[in-house]
Amino acid sequence: MVKKIKKRVSRAVIFVVVLAVAVIMAIPFAWMLSSSFKYNTEIFSYPIKWIPEAFRWENYITVWTQIPFPTYFFNSLKLSVVVTAGQLLVCSLAAYSFSKLHYPGRDKLFLVYLGTMMVPWQAIMIPQFMVVRKLGLYNTHWSLILINLFSAFGVFVLRQFMLGIPEELSEAARIDGCSEIRTYAEIIMPLCRPGLATLTVFTFNYMWNDYLAPMIYLDNDKLKTIQIGLASFRTMYKTEYGLLMAGSVCALLPILIIFCIAQKYLVEGVAHSGLKG
Repeated sequence: MVKKIKKRVSRAVIFVVVLAVAVIMAIPFAWMLSSSFKYNTEIFSYPIKWIPEAFRWENYITVWTQIPFPTYFFNSLKLSVVVTAGQLLVCSLAAYSFSKLHYPGRDKLFLVYLGTMMVPWQAIMIPQFMVVRKLGLYNTHWSLILINLFSAFGVFVLRQFMLGIPEELSEAARIDGCSEIRTYAEIIMPLCRPGLATLTVFTFNYMWNDYLAPMIYLDNDKLKTIQIGLASFRTMYKTEYGLLMAGSVCALLPILIIFCIAQKYLVEGVAHSGLKG
């Protein structure tokens, strides 16, 4: 009886702590949503007015009509979807090779490939830019697609998940005459949905929020992404915080939708891949 009471008390304490952390983390998002309906003068008033006196829907109308925000939004969506789909294909094929195929030096090659994660992007930024320019891909979306199509992180996530799939399944498929491609497509991939969902969320979130790479590789205003578009609300003399918050709310929606769709598999995929934090 005493153990049951202690267990309930500990669960209650954990629940209260987790709830408090969740509320603290949600406060900035609540302030952003509230500020998106306010004038600049009202945003920084003290004490904070969480509910605007008059909802200023004009902020959202201005964002979508008076600047090329729809173009920025579409460009980010296009790049995020293409890169995410490309990484799912490329990384899953590489992960299948590193986990289910047996050939000399496989594990050593994987460690070398994994070592590329330890090199910061800032260290290869200039050489990468020179290569992209030599290939004639500067100021095109192909530059961002190609440099993000291959990911050691994505291979690591899917490989860790595939290692948990019994080897007997792929061996039985080979005995029945299945090719490696058919084994990969019809047996291994359907069992990797949690891992694929995890990689989808991480890749889409990274591409959607990327600011530095589009700023470097894209010069044409019609090709710029939503993060660069949000920066246009900041000028030398003034920052339109109401419009900036409205644009940020719109930019947040695709991430929430992707997370809600993949939430069913996300936790399981993180647990199987060994990722934490």
